[in-house]
Amino acid sequence: MAISYGRTDIETPIHADIKETISHGIIVSNLAYLVGKELGLQEEVCYDLAVAGMLHDLGKVRLNFYMNEKVEDEILAVDETRYMRMHPSIGYAILADYDYNQTVLDAVLYHHEHYDGTGYPHNLVGKQIPLVGRIMHVCDIFGALISNRDYREGFDVETALDIMIDEVKNFDMKVFLAFQRVAFSDGVMETVMEKGNLDELFEEE
Repeated sequence: MAISYGRTDIETPIHADIKETISHGIIVSNLAYLVGKELGLQEEVCYDLAVAGMLHDLGKVRLNFYMNEKVEDEILAVDETRYMRMHPSIGYAILADYDYNQTVLDAVLYHHEHYDGTGYPHNLVGKQIPLVGRIMHVCDIFGALISNRDYREGFDVETALDIMIDEVKNFDMKVFLAFQRVAFSDGVMETVMEKGNLDELFEEE
């Protein structure tokens, strides 16, 4: 049976609250580190992937402040899409001002580039996309799929992976296969998702 999903399911929204933003960052950070290790990357690169995972959506935080200052009726769907596509470049610029290294910057800037050239911000194709960007892209999509939305519960791991297979043209196959090996390792996903569960931290008194 076909799985019903849309573009908003594989993209975290600009207006995500702080709990969702931090939770998503934790999940992507842990997964990116593990995929880097699975691919045999050096420890310092894996560490940089973990840092980038926490910070990859920083541009959305800046955009959220901007959009909250505008009257809701003034923001058309086309404008929100245009703003959404700006967030990797905005995040890159912020982090460059704070002297983050090029590995972190590349992972943030290129985490929405698709392997088939249909991504953003630069429509890069295949290995034009730095490896860390290709890794971050896979982990970010998975993190978005397992997140709760106002209109649905987060997809389970198996369903999320099935959806990603539908979108496999967007991924570097070597990276995607490494991600699958991580995803199906005993206890890995349970640990990663537990780390990203901030319900107790944000529990109302």
